[in-house]
Amino acid sequence: MRTYLLFRLYGLMAAWGDTAVGEYRPSRSHPSRTAVLGLLAAALGIRRDQEEDLLALDRSAGVAVRLDLPGELLRDYHTTQVAPESKKLHYRTRSDELRSDRLHTILSQRDYRVDAGASIALYRKDGDNALEHWRHALHEPVFPPYLGRKSCPLGLPMDPTIVRADDLKAAFDAYPDCSEQLVVFTGCYATSPPKTVRYYSEDADESLTPGMSYPVSDRLLSRRRWQFAMRDEYAASLPRSAKRSSGGEDG
Repeated sequence: MRTYLLFRLYGLMAAWGDTAVGEYRPSRSHPSRTAVLGLLAAALGIRRDQEEDLLALDRSAGVAVRLDLPGELLRDYHTTQVAPESKKLHYRTRSDELRSDRLHTILSQRDYRVDAGASIALYRKDGDNALEHWRHALHEPVFPPYLGRKSCPLGLPMDPTIVRADDLKAAFDAYPDCSEQLVVFTGCYATSPPKTVRYYSEDADESLTPGMSYPVSDRLLSRRRWQFAMRDEYAASLPRSAKRSSGGEDG
């Protein structure tokens, strides 16, 4: 048996950043490892400049994702007015920057996932002692959580729950998916739930019978320098369970 911390991420819009080149900012189909751990770090009150704490969190946590609702792709043509960088001039607020007489416009395209939701499983690689601390932080986060970008707020409670299970599949089966919770909160599905469900994990868990693996660059090396290492991600596609229980230890 292993202890897992499960919680959900659902919103009308989400942006799970992928490798970006030039003016195009793509989004993955599901929350990336760095996105999940960044959200957890914010909930714990770890700031972006606390590199040692961020690295310690990255090294101690395992992440798996069940994509409950894949959502649809939305591409936004984005324009932003900015002032040129200067070593002699620092803008304290966005309002100060907009008063500059040297503004220029940056054009970009940004992808979002619309009406998408995922359930996340976290586990400790060095023991289960911190999971209750993480659960409390997600229940009462220090910094506001959002789905990749500040313009993408949560659409459902995260509902962090500790589950004891033999493997990842059993842990996910014990946790209600996003489509079920939309029925609880709104009385209807936002979209039709898929007949097959995709799972993503950083370990080749036999219970998920991964059908493929591929390299991704989201293993934190340095947040200060925006450096990430490659790792293998394992993907599986399994039939959707007819009904899931809410059998966790905590809510």
